[in-house]
Amino acid sequence: MFRPLTISGLMLRSAIILPLGALLFAACEHSGPTAPGAGALAIIIVTPNPDALAAGGTRQFVATGQDANGVAVSLSPAATWSVVAGGGAINATGLFTAGTSAGTFANTIQATSGGISGFATVSVTSGALATITVTPNPVSVLGGADVQFSATGRDASGNIVPISPTWSVANATAGTITAGGLFTAGATPATYSKTVIALSGTIADSATVTVAGAGGALASITITPNPASMPVNGTQQFTASGQDASGIVVPISPAPTWSVVNGGGLINSGSGLFTAGAAAGSFPNTVKAVSGSVSGFASVSVTSSPVVGPSLGTAAAFAVLGSTAVSCTGVSDIAGDVGVAPAGAVTGFPAPCTISAPGRATPHVNDAVAKTAQADVTPAYNALAAMACGTALTGQDLGGKTLAPGVYCFTSAAQLTGTLTLAGPANGLWVFQVASALTTGTSAQVIMSGGGQAKNVFWQIGSSATIGQTTAFQGNIIAAVSVTLVQGASLHGRALSKAGVTMDTNIITLP
Repeated sequence: MFRPLTISGLMLRSAIILPLGALLFAACEHSGPTAPGAGALAIIIVTPNPDALAAGGTRQFVATGQDANGVAVSLSPAATWSVVAGGGAINATGLFTAGTSAGTFANTIQATSGGISGFATVSVTSGALATITVTPNPVSVLGGADVQFSATGRDASGNIVPISPTWSVANATAGTITAGGLFTAGATPATYSKTVIALSGTIADSATVTVAGAGGALASITITPNPASMPVNGTQQFTASGQDASGIVVPISPAPTWSVVNGGGLINSGSGLFTAGAAAGSFPNTVKAVSGSVSGFASVSVTSSPVVGPSLGTAAAFAVLGSTAVSCTGVSDIAGDVGVAPAGAVTGFPAPCTISAPGRATPHVNDAVAKTAQADVTPAYNALAAMACGTALTGQDLGGKTLAPGVYCFTSAAQLTGTLTLAGPANGLWVFQVASALTTGTSAQVIMSGGGQAKNVFWQIGSSATIGQTTAFQGNIIAAVSVTLVQGASLHGRALSKAGVTMDTNIITLP
């Protein structure tokens, strides 16, 4: 726990014994006495809002009251909790249990007192990876021809879990496969059982391949994936494979031309890269690939909204925030608020380090703004830690990897040497859960690709993060202990720490 919870104003009579949990919930719900001079209850604020948690996970919501001027007002009667737009269930104390279906449920948590209601939005994410399905399976392919395999990960409830599997071929005679799942058949006709393998962590699936000695003319086209699901404005790469009349995979010649025939978005006619539109819905057989007189189709489902990261609350305005100390040496520029709270010191400002936040050039030192922001860091950290791990990367260097949006976890330390590429749409979410320390090598870098944004990258660090010399780093670092930016390192994101932040000749910009 980051912050002890103090319960005041509660009395126990000898004849009444309440469980500790009930006392905690009561303290949270009433949020203390009404402030002197407060008016009538006007609004109820539910926190955290928005919130994200894994399917089946739990979250304690808290309701606080204010009058028309924003002055604290005690909730009397106590808030009544309900779920009004799906996503899970909530009990009388505000403890929410997420359902099994992933999705974003706008204004679904409702707290009501005296005819006044407040709301919070919940995003239910996929749980831990439970199964992988490789497609197509089985498949017959002409010797020397290509087949694009895909792997779909799902949690125990059937929700899709983003994965970046490792591909391999069990029998080398069957053929070869690329890191992206493109299989090229060998020249020896035979049936190779369970030879194409997709592995993510400890979860795997395989496909059987029959290599044929001869193939006929192109008779059909299969599009992968089918169906495909993505959020509004999201992207999906489609691929096409051809089959003859016997189902043997044969080359597609001429190369297919792509089009959208039933709405849902747009597609690049040459590459097959699909971009979803702004309207959610199901679009059957909308993606079309045609070669000569032969066509294939795939259906698309566009979901209402993407998964969202945790709210940083007022901490979002801070580029640097510590709890005990913030120090800066060398000529550094911090384009965002700098602060420390609840009882720390800031050194190095206004020189040699400068703050270029709009309207403010001095740090927040143990003031109300910094204290509120530091308090907002805790629920964000907890929300990140509670997300279900999608892909385990323990023991692997992040350098050289290209990662799609998802939740990646390390049960010990994490290291970045070289370049990490985060490839995904503008609404993609990347979460890195690191149980202990994060370190980067000299001149390491994080690159956003495909429209991905640094503001949607979160690094939840169990101890300390050290950003190495001249490293170009991206994302929101939330460390349980400290954040250190070594000389010449840059950060497009935030350095939020429950202890200290140390800087030396750095440039930090808010994402």
